[in-house]
Amino acid sequence: MLTGASPMGLPPAPFLADVAEGPTGVGAWWVNSADGTRLRMAVWPKGQKGSVLMFPGRTEYCEKYGRVAADLAAAGYGMASFDWRGQGLADRPQHRRDMGHVVHFDEYRQDVAAFHGALEALGVPKPWFLIGHSMGGAIGLRALHDGLSVRAAAFTAPMWGIQMKPHLKAIRGLVLGLSGPLGYEKSFALTTGPYKPMVFEDNQLTTDRNQFDYMARQTATHPDLALGGPSNRWLKAALTESAALMDMPAPDLPCIAVVGSREKIVEPQAIERRMRSWPKGRFSVIDGAEHEVLMEAPAKRAMTLAAIVELFDAHA
Repeated sequence: MLTGASPMGLPPAPFLADVAEGPTGVGAWWVNSADGTRLRMAVWPKGQKGSVLMFPGRTEYCEKYGRVAADLAAAGYGMASFDWRGQGLADRPQHRRDMGHVVHFDEYRQDVAAFHGALEALGVPKPWFLIGHSMGGAIGLRALHDGLSVRAAAFTAPMWGIQMKPHLKAIRGLVLGLSGPLGYEKSFALTTGPYKPMVFEDNQLTTDRNQFDYMARQTATHPDLALGGPSNRWLKAALTESAALMDMPAPDLPCIAVVGSREKIVEPQAIERRMRSWPKGRFSVIDGAEHEVLMEAPAKRAMTLAAIVELFDAHA
C-alpha cells in the first residue's frame, strides 16, 4: 500500500479523500516536470492484475476518478491518476489560475515523462494499462507514439477533434490566427469564460443526476479544484495536436474507444475514423450516453467498464 513519503524522496501531496469515494490507502505525491512545473499524482492500492494509468480530461483532477478506481479495484486492477499542469492542485498559469492554458501540447508530454519516472521510482505494479478521457485521450495517444509501455489502451470520448458550431468553425482560423498579434492568446476562447457551477439541466457531461452531483460536490467542497474555460492559445494548441494525431499511423496495440451517442464536446466522427484504421482497435457507442461515459447512468456506465475490463483482462 502506497502512502506518505515515498522511498524515492517524492514529497507527499494532499489527497481529498472526502470527495473521492474510492478505495482507501491512496498515496499522493508532488512530481516536478522538466520545466519545473509542480504536478500531482495519486496511486491507489495495487491490484493482482496490474495497474491502470488514468489520464484525465481538461479541468479534471485525481479525485474525480475515485469511483472508477473502486470499480477497477473490484476487477483486480490498481490505478494511478494525475493532475496535469494548469488543473487540479498542480501549478496553474501565473496570469490567471482559473484558465486552462498551455502554449503547446508538448508541455503535457513533459508531464507524462515526469509521471512515468515517478511511477517507475515508486514501483507501481506492472503490467500497465491506459485509460485516456477527452483531453487525456489526446495526451495518451501521443504518449503511446512516444513509447509509453502499456499492454492495452482504452479511450473514452478522446479529444481527437473538437466540436464547434458551424459559424465558429468558419472563423476559428481567423480568430486564432489574430489572437497572437492582437495580444489575446491569454484571453478566454470564444463562448468560454471563468468557472461557474454547472446546472444539471444544461450539462453536456452525463444524463445521470447522481454522477452529476458527485462531480459538482467535489468542486463545491474544494473550490481549488475548479477550472474555467481554456485560453485561445490552448485551443489553437489543441486543434494543432488533434490534427497531428489524426495524421499519424495507429500504434500497434490493442485498443478500444468508447463514445456516447449524445456526445457534444469532441468529434465522434474523428474517433470512428481513427479507429477504422487501428488494426487492433474497436469502436463502441453507448446509446443515450453523453461525454462522461465512465460517469453515466448505471447501465451505460456498466457497459463502458465491462468493455474496458474485458480488453484489459485479455492482455493481463
